[in-house]
Amino acid sequence: MNAHQERPTDGRLAGSRVALLATHGFEASELYRPLTALRDAGAEVSIISIAKSADEIRGWDEDDWGDTLTVDGTVDDHGSEEFDALVMPGGVMNPDKLRMDPEAVTFVRNFFEESKPVAAICHAPWLLAEADVAKGRRLTSYPSLRTDLENAGAEWVDEEVVVDNGLVTSRNPGDLDAFIAKMLEEIEEGVHASQRSRS
Repeated sequence: MNAHQERPTDGRLAGSRVALLATHGFEASELYRPLTALRDAGAEVSIISIAKSADEIRGWDEDDWGDTLTVDGTVDDHGSEEFDALVMPGGVMNPDKLRMDPEAVTFVRNFFEESKPVAAICHAPWLLAEADVAKGRRLTSYPSLRTDLENAGAEWVDEEVVVDNGLVTSRNPGDLDAFIAKMLEEIEEGVHASQRSRS
């Protein structure tokens, strides 16, 4: 799939630069639907991955491998200072690989240090625990992550979307409508002074 197809935009996020962090095994709907919504709103979105992913990453589409997606760069080549917000899709394999990459973990942590909006769905909040930015945050995730996130100091709740000072989280693909609406809203609001790591 070509991630750079031209689409009409509503201009809501014109001028915003968004990093979409993913690697092999991302949940297809959790990447493509937010990607489309961001570009429809006028944001410039870059697909950022890890060095091991080479130039393309392949999604997981419900119960089998899906399309491949061209990567725009890696966490080794791009820093958080180049972007206004971070979006992270889930899928079991994708965040599990990302949280084992020190550069990816640092990349995520830096968005919090810079008080920028972050949106993470399904298994993606694993990276929040690994980056030590979950402490004191109210959030949600795929239910199997609850213990990991609570052990990292988060207040875990079972809701379709949770917003906590620029951090947007949701549980699964069924929550995408609510997740995308809040993601766009928080990115439009910009820097959140309370987004910084509380650890």
